[in-house]
This record gives sequence, C-alpha cells and structure tokens, in this order.
Amino acid sequence: MPVFTWKARTVKGEAHTGELTAASPQEVIGYLRRKRLIVVSVNVKPKEIKLSLGGRIKTKDIVIFSRQFATMIDSGLPLVQCLSILGEQTENPKLRSTINSVRTDVEGGNTLADSLEKFPKLFTNLFVSMIRAGEAGGILDTIMLRLSEYLEKNDAIVRKIKGAMIYPTVVFTAAMGCVAVLLIFVIPIFAGMFEEMGMQLPLPTQIVVNLSDILIGYWWLIAGAVIGGIFGLKAYRKTDKGELAIDALMLKVPVLGDLIRKSSVARFTRTLGTLISSGVSILHGLEVTAKTAGNRVVHDAVMSSRVSIAGGETITKPLKEANVFPPMVIQMINVGEQTGGLDTMLIKVADFYEEEVDTAVDALTAALEPIMIVFLGVIVGSMVVSMYLPIFDLITKMH
Repeated sequence: MPVFTWKARTVKGEAHTGELTAASPQEVIGYLRRKRLIVVSVNVKPKEIKLSLGGRIKTKDIVIFSRQFATMIDSGLPLVQCLSILGEQTENPKLRSTINSVRTDVEGGNTLADSLEKFPKLFTNLFVSMIRAGEAGGILDTIMLRLSEYLEKNDAIVRKIKGAMIYPTVVFTAAMGCVAVLLIFVIPIFAGMFEEMGMQLPLPTQIVVNLSDILIGYWWLIAGAVIGGIFGLKAYRKTDKGELAIDALMLKVPVLGDLIRKSSVARFTRTLGTLISSGVSILHGLEVTAKTAGNRVVHDAVMSSRVSIAGGETITKPLKEANVFPPMVIQMINVGEQTGGLDTMLIKVADFYEEEVDTAVDALTAALEPIMIVFLGVIVGSMVVSMYLPIFDLITKMH
C-alpha cells in the first residue's frame, strides 16, 4: 500500500504532520478525523531511492527492544527514560534513530502507540494495536512481553519455512547451471564431431543438439521471456484476482500446500489470541489478523468472520465455509467462543499447529530431497547418455 504524508491541525490551531500507510487518501482522512484533527492536506509520499550499506532492522532487534522495554517499565522507570536508555544502548543505527524519534514524540505529549504508528514499516498494525490496548489498560509491561513472545514464535515459523525451501532451490539452481554448461560448451563439441563423421543422429541426440542450437542462438530471447514471465507473474500477483488465484493454487500443492495451510492457521490463531488477551476488541483484532494472514484465501475468510460477528452471528460459520481451516480448529474456536475463553483456546490451537508446522517442514524436506536428486540425475544423465548413443551405434556397426 502507498504511504501518504498528511498535514492537519487541532481545534486550537496547533499544526501536526505525519505519514501513514493506507489504501486510499479517504482512509487517511478517516484516521485523522477519528483523532479529532482538521485535515489540511493528504498527499502520496514520493518514492525515494536510497543507497544502504546495511543496518537493516531485523525481527530479532524488535524482540530485544520489546523485552528490554517490558523489563524497564515493570521496574517503574518513566516511559521517556525507558526510550532514552533503549536509544542509547541499541546497536542498530536505524532502530536507534527510530527510538529517538519516538521518544521526542512522547515528550511532546503523544501516546506511545501514536508515536510508533508513524513507522508502519517497522511497527505493524498488530504491534501498535497491542501497545494502544496496553496503554489504555495500564499493562504496557505485560503487553510488551506478549509482543516479544509472539514475534519470536512468528519469526521461528517463517525461518523454518524459508529453511525448508533452501535445499530444493539450491539443487534446482545447480541442475539448471549444469544443463546450461552442457548445452553451451559440451554439446556443440560432440555435435561438430558427429557432423564431421557424417553420422545419422538418434532422435534423443538430435533433440539435445537442437536444444543446444536454440540456447546458443536465442539465449537473449529465452532470458527475456523468463524475466518477462517473472515480472508478469508479480504484476498479476498484485491484482486482487491474481493474488486470490495464486494463493488458492498454493494451498492445493501437495505437501507444500499443507505446510502453508498449517502455518497460516498457526499465525492466525496466535495473532488473534494474543490481541484478544491483550484487551483488543475482537472486531479490530480480526481486521489486524487478516492483514497478517500471509494468504489471500485466509485473509478473506477472516474478514468474512469479522462481518459475521458485526452482524451478530458467530465467528465459526464463515471460517467453516471458507474450507481453509481444519475441522478441529473450527470446533475448538466454537467451544472457546461459547465458553468465553476464545483467547485461551486460540493460543492452545496455535501451540498445537506450530508443532504441526515443524512436522510439515520435516515432511516437505524428506519428500523434496529424493525428488530433487532424481530430477538432477535424470536431466543430466539423459543428456550424457544421448550424446553417447551415436558412439554406441558406431561401435555396434564396427563389430
């Protein structure tokens, strides 16, 4: 979503400026009006080209920030002093600059949540919503600890999924590299030798030679088609129809789809359970959770459940109709909703499915290893054998 810069003033005439990530200018205007500000202007922030030499803020940095913040607040230190200490001891220069900006805003009378909201790329809607609930309930230290635990668990799931994809990516890249080297450098030597000898090439050999000629003669066209296809797929993925189609397809992929489904369930239940237990309303919690779902099909199911609750119905009916969540999850959410312990039930489901993600990652890795090895062996082996077929024929004729 685009980032908008806004200017507004209070009823007393005090000027305020800021930035906000939103879907449209109307959303920014609505946000400012809820803050009881008079809108002066809302503009799309121009894109900046920045050269960075490092200093990227990682999830680990935010987790440490949250835990240290919670400890200091629990010790009775004032909010501004906590931010000053955190700003001084933080090693990451970008995070240090952000914390100092937040401290300046808090010193100026803004709430911590409003100050953090000015950095949407760093502090998500979930983070800000929980901080706002913690400030309202006077339990900011508890909220900070819950946030750090949530971020640690969520980051662990993401790292496990990424780790599972490293091996097949490396093997596939190696296979494509071997094939390219053979087609560009090795096959033409054999082809020239066979041509000098005037040999009649078998069909497999002729196919490999033709592939080599095409790659050498039209590599620029092939490269352009691949790059164009990647950019086209990304552009299609950014449309509503494309995002829904691709995410729905990913859920149907054998083994990988099961992993995506389980990780989405774990993230959904962990996020919503954490928000509700922190005092965030279920309607706002579902809205925030939908944005962190990571899959458009899951996002739509969660938003449908939000509409259902707003209309006085239960949360489970639209989740069941989406055919995304397993029956066990639906039943446990239903029980939690009826007994008034929805947050506790959601956390239990999240704990279970985070273990299921571990199992799914192991299953994916175990399934991919032999498949990729066979794939590499078949591709390279077939090319080598096809090149030796004419030699075998020649030896047979000589005998």
